[in-house]
Amino acid sequence: MPKRKLRGIIVSDKMQKTVIVEVERMKKHSKYKKMYKMSKRYKAHDEKENYKLDDRVIIEECRPISKDKRWRVIGKVKQSERQEPEEKQEKLTDEKQES
Repeated sequence: MPKRKLRGIIVSDKMQKTVIVEVERMKKHSKYKKMYKMSKRYKAHDEKENYKLDDRVIIEECRPISKDKRWRVIGKVKQSERQEPEEKQEKLTDEKQES
């Protein structure tokens, strides 16, 4: 069976070799059909302590490492492509204002 992988943001790195990753997902209300955000926090193992607060990371399910840790950080996510067009948009608006 394949291991689950999730993307999230590190919200705490105060423990040794452990980070807390918050994963957000969108859920649809069964009656009203409105989409809303749900978030869950996972404790993930970070052996070399490479990852810091506010990093976007990918975590993978693994064997139990401790009472609460069942996830391992496997990598950092590059900046999303959605942010780049916004930056370009800001540059264009700045150029228009200068003209």
